[in-house]
Amino acid sequence: MAIRLSGMVSGMDTDAMVKELVSSYRIKTQKYEKAKTKIEWKQEAWQDLNSKIYKLYSSTLSNLRMAGAYNKKKMIVSDATKASVVAQSGAVTGTQTLEIEKLATSGYLTGEELEARGKVTKNTKLGELGIIEDSKITLTKGEKATDIELTADMTVSDLVGKLRETGVNVNFDESNQRFFISSKESGAKENFTLSATGSGDIALNKLGLKNGKKIEGEDAHIILNGADFYSSTNNFSINGLTISVNAVTEKEKNEQLTLTTDIDVDAVYDTIKGFLKEYNDLIKEMDTLYNAKTAKGYEPLTSEEKEAMSDEEVEKWEKKIKDSLLRRDSNLSSVISGMKTAMQSSVEINGKNYTLSSFGINTASYFSSGDNKKGMYHIDGDSEDAVSSGNDDKLKSMIASDPDTVFTFFSTLVTNVYDDLTKKMSSTTLSSAFKVYNDKQLQDEQKDYEKKIDKWEDYVSQQEEYWYSKFTAMEKALSELQSSTSALAGLLG
Repeated sequence: MAIRLSGMVSGMDTDAMVKELVSSYRIKTQKYEKAKTKIEWKQEAWQDLNSKIYKLYSSTLSNLRMAGAYNKKKMIVSDATKASVVAQSGAVTGTQTLEIEKLATSGYLTGEELEARGKVTKNTKLGELGIIEDSKITLTKGEKATDIELTADMTVSDLVGKLRETGVNVNFDESNQRFFISSKESGAKENFTLSATGSGDIALNKLGLKNGKKIEGEDAHIILNGADFYSSTNNFSINGLTISVNAVTEKEKNEQLTLTTDIDVDAVYDTIKGFLKEYNDLIKEMDTLYNAKTAKGYEPLTSEEKEAMSDEEVEKWEKKIKDSLLRRDSNLSSVISGMKTAMQSSVEINGKNYTLSSFGINTASYFSSGDNKKGMYHIDGDSEDAVSSGNDDKLKSMIASDPDTVFTFFSTLVTNVYDDLTKKMSSTTLSSAFKVYNDKQLQDEQKDYEKKIDKWEDYVSQQEEYWYSKFTAMEKALSELQSSTSALAGLLG
């Protein structure tokens, strides 16, 4: 960069003059910078809104397209102390009988108290208990038999570890001087036995395990509707029912539990209400963005403009612009229109047409609805909704009396909304997949402004250099003139 002589001879404010001379070009640059900022803010606004639309699309709508998503069941057990039952969507509606014959138990071996009571610890060596070298015991579980070699130098802790490696729970209780061994899981298949040959038999005896108290593990046994079922645990999964048994029924009294399966009206109602709330929140936000007040006359602020304002003033200024970025946006209009049209569609079921109003679900009247709330739906009888709480609850009544129609209608309606958004989210030359706005177009516009900004910044720099060179030449000329004048004055005395 050339040396700049800023008014050293002329006394002129060269920097201010150059700044003024190139101001028209800098204004052009700032114009593009502000446009680029608005594009970036618009992308952020769309990204935030698109994430909410995609959440509704990929989660709620996707899950509720199937009638089974609404087919929620509840279960009443005549004696909940003896069994708990959960009904899945495929469970048969009606009453069933249950008898609990036996609970699942685990195999358990309680060793005898060791002779040297109070003296044996986990660090005691087996030789101190009378275990001779090369003794061997065998633990068998199912078809798997594992041999354990015992030596006099092994400790009680070592033996516990070896036994645990065979797949059982083992503990030596120092306070009671006993070994405790149990199956890791309940049921007959988890049973185990301890055996030995030769001197190993004396090992078992010395360890209190030969004549210990043994309880065999057993499978649970229930009779559901007259049919026998067995399980290695106390849990059964049968024809849409998950049954957990806690106690046996009294056989001598011919006790039978009754399991009553029915539609869970409240759960179905909450599912539909949850969907409508999510839809209402989103449609209200989109209507608010689309109908936003104009921000005409407001543009992003330059650094100099921000310095002249307080932080609060800057925040309010920028919020005014950001709130209006999607005003009258054609993409947003298309999404809103598509979703509202899908929600207003009718569904034919067994020759009869149904709409949301058929189930007591309506929008409020046009004139009584608040700003941007005209597209929101209200459920008659909903105690939490001031608009419709005073009306008769038609939805719950229909869920209880005609659940199949309710399930079919809402799964079809949701599918209509889902399919419309699927089309909106398809990839095009202007938008990426799963985007309802022209993200590619906005990115291209941003890049275009970046190129224009770079171009005009270069041009401003060139103009500055041009004018500084002119003023530098003038300063040099004035300096030379001043020098010549001083010399001439000296000659003339």
